[in-house]
Amino acid sequence: MPDNVADLAVRGKQLPREERERLVDELLESLNEPASSELDAAWAAEIERRLSAYDRGEVRAVSAEEVFAKARALAK
Repeated sequence: MPDNVADLAVRGKQLPREERERLVDELLESLNEPASSELDAAWAAEIERRLSAYDRGEVRAVSAEEVFAKARALAK
């Protein structure tokens, strides 16, 4: 039985650089799919929690200008 991984590696190395980068990105993404799904679900729940708190008046919105000004001040 041939070594499929080795064969694929040889073929992959023959691709142009841009296509090799795309292949690597797709393979890495496939390894992270379960974690990515869990992360997406966690973010969706967090977004819902934050929107609900905003709707109830428990938190206030902060303008982008204020956020960036604070970030610049912290970076100094």
